[in-house]
Amino acid sequence: MPKRSAGLLLYRQGDGGIEVLLAHPGGPFWQARDGGAWSVPKGEVEPGEVPLEVARREFEEETGHPPPDGECLPLGTVQLKSGKVVEGWACRGELDPATALSNRTSVEWPPRSGRLIEIPEIDRVEWFSPVEARHRLNPAQVAFVDRLEEALIETGRPGEPASVPGPGTGPESTGGRLR
Repeated sequence: MPKRSAGLLLYRQGDGGIEVLLAHPGGPFWQARDGGAWSVPKGEVEPGEVPLEVARREFEEETGHPPPDGECLPLGTVQLKSGKVVEGWACRGELDPATALSNRTSVEWPPRSGRLIEIPEIDRVEWFSPVEARHRLNPAQVAFVDRLEEALIETGRPGEPASVPGPGTGPESTGGRLR
């Protein structure tokens, strides 16, 4: 069984259309990486856990803010190059990137050195247009933005999505500074 993660894509109506909130991974490995490095806030689903509950919990851990109340729009699943399967949801909400605060984790750095350093899981979150988000996101997660836009287009009213394919349905895809 491949590892599974669950994530939450926050979106809002901006002056130029919708914007999505993406997270940049923390630590020295990701420090100079940008295009293809960003992600939806997400975390691993352990056996017996409900994926949407994991997505909501991980959003709060990685941003320091609770996710918006209300229903979340299922965005289906994608498979990362590593083989991990990520299940995503979209929620309309607001978050000031300057107030985001990620949890911290320990990693071995440099690799195979035996030396552990403490880093934030996420070093920053930012709002992006869908076009810019597609450039910044891990390539497999671009499908989440595509599915959100499709759902918003179906209704003709930004912020009021129609239903989109649920987890495991629909097309599968491969492939603010924090304190």
